[in-house]
Amino acid sequence: MRLFSLTPPQILVLGFAAIILCGAVLLTLPIASADGRGTPFVDALFTSTSATCVTGLVVVDTSLHYSIFGQLVIITLIQVGGLGFMSMATLIFFLTGKRISLKERLLLQEALNHGSMEGIVRLFRKVIVYSLTIEGVAALIFAIRWSFDMPVGQAIYYGIFHAISFFNNAGFDLFGRITGTPFTSLTGYAGDFVVNFVAMALIVLGGLGFVVLAEVRDYPKCRKLSLHSKVVLSMTAFLIVAGALVIFIFEYSNPRTMGPLPLHAKILSALFQSVTPRTAGANTLDIGGMRQATQFFTIILMFIGASPGSTGGGIKTTTFTTLVGAMVAMIRGKEDIVLFRHRLGQNRILKAITMTMIALVLVVFVSMVLSTTEPHQFLMILFETTSAFGTVGLTMGLTPDLTTFGRIMIVLMMFAGRLGPLTLAYALQPKPEKDLYRFPEGKITIG
Repeated sequence: MRLFSLTPPQILVLGFAAIILCGAVLLTLPIASADGRGTPFVDALFTSTSATCVTGLVVVDTSLHYSIFGQLVIITLIQVGGLGFMSMATLIFFLTGKRISLKERLLLQEALNHGSMEGIVRLFRKVIVYSLTIEGVAALIFAIRWSFDMPVGQAIYYGIFHAISFFNNAGFDLFGRITGTPFTSLTGYAGDFVVNFVAMALIVLGGLGFVVLAEVRDYPKCRKLSLHSKVVLSMTAFLIVAGALVIFIFEYSNPRTMGPLPLHAKILSALFQSVTPRTAGANTLDIGGMRQATQFFTIILMFIGASPGSTGGGIKTTTFTTLVGAMVAMIRGKEDIVLFRHRLGQNRILKAITMTMIALVLVVFVSMVLSTTEPHQFLMILFETTSAFGTVGLTMGLTPDLTTFGRIMIVLMMFAGRLGPLTLAYALQPKPEKDLYRFPEGKITIG
């Protein structure tokens, strides 16, 4: 099949797969590992997929196992995967003076999950400028803060690495080298205001979506927000506040998490743990030490995920809002879902239901399969599977213990979660044919 005959979803799937394979090959090289022995291909493939799909699940500690070269490969994959390979390809076109064709505009529209092709190139320019500016400012603040804890050169490197990782909602970190303990993330900074607020700001901004960022940036001039931005901002704020309250209540006296912390650190950690399931992957509390109620609540937050057109995964905040709106409309006996004085079309509702059902089937099916191959508790397996699908990166400690089969299954889940179930479905389905007739309407009893 020729490249020009492929549909945009098919090109996106193949493009991400090619980037993942290239990254896996680079990570297997001896120069990419700290001990110079190289990395087994399955482990390299897992890391490459996790970085490209901006997840953050790791089977080996990023700072202890990989060399500087390996870490640079990982952060490059995160940046490419977060912005989308078509965005990076378009950037190269701009730098070389190449004209953006109609086909490439369609690919950009699909990659950015934009509603229309109008203004897509202008949006892309904003994506690049906003991303580099936000990452640059955050890297500077991180570097200044961490210069008190480590040499200046290392602080600058850490600042750049973690700014890119957190903004792209990847969750990779390098703090294992400092503590000597793998997979520590930000647990040493649970009460640090600077690290917490900068990291949370990066995660939220990366998870809002570039369309929303552009509208918020232009709001002082035009004083107008689209329905999409209003839904994203309101639902994001609600999930963060509600999530923080639930986590604070459940974990307040838990001796393995918040119990020993002072009040300000408890509030900060509750807020951070409410933000990070939005597909970020970093954590300031021990996920494995949380109460089961908190762990299950985190699974729900991970399944919802970030917003469309962002660096995050999950079914998205707009999908969740549509489902809640449908429930409320049905309970109130209304025919239409009305949000901010706008009625949602039937195609939007059907898309939200389809997206949720495909995601639910994927998570349930993979969790059931892994429960037969992995000798661990089902909640750990469900947590890991949902984290992979939502491209979150949080784990209860299962990732390094996965069998080869389990790692491959999680790789497939991360891939499906980054591209989106509908994109994969559109890429795999045959060319649709228009129906020449409609069947008569029937009635079934519901409920």
